[in-house]
Amino acid sequence: VIIYGDLPKNKENVIYLSNHQCTVDWIIADMLAIRQNALGHVRYVLKDGLKWLPLYGWYFSQHGGVYVKRSAKFNEKEMREKLRTQMKAETPMYLVIFPEGTRYNPEIPKVIADSQSFAEKEGLAILKHVLTPRVKATHVAIDTMKDYLDAVYDVTVAYEGTVDHKGQRKLAPSMTGELKPMRHAVAICLSIYRIDFRCFEMLGK
Repeated sequence: VIIYGDLPKNKENVIYLSNHQCTVDWIIADMLAIRQNALGHVRYVLKDGLKWLPLYGWYFSQHGGVYVKRSAKFNEKEMREKLRTQMKAETPMYLVIFPEGTRYNPEIPKVIADSQSFAEKEGLAILKHVLTPRVKATHVAIDTMKDYLDAVYDVTVAYEGTVDHKGQRKLAPSMTGELKPMRHAVAICLSIYRIDFRCFEMLGK
């Protein structure tokens, strides 16, 4: 693992924003939290369908996870209430959000094409290696916890071997694939940009 940028050694109340390619992304978030002795503080914003996962769905909910639906079905009030409950209990917060809403998968080109079409329609930059972020959950989290957070971590994850010699994207490694014995180790590059929350306060004035 190669890390670029600054990751504080001390625990902080943060929102962790990252691109999303595969299930290993979850491990990356946990691994960085471990470096700050904050693994128990990790909570996720998850798409609503994951709450039906056996055991895990219940566990994430009980551990402060927030399930959200997309687009018009997004329940802002419910998300704010969940976060306020955590703050009222003075729960340490390492809130992981994947703003793309789903994984960037080169084997599902329709998702990528739809994302690029949305960006073009909205007058946004058309992105090649990530999906256009959907910002509702991120906005609600930052706005609700603005007096509780220390920082936002802007994280970009890149996996070795996911771009071929022609510059075409390939599938990122899976969690089960990485756990196979005798598998060739994959280099992982992380770019971490810490944004002090005081910057948001100054921008809001």
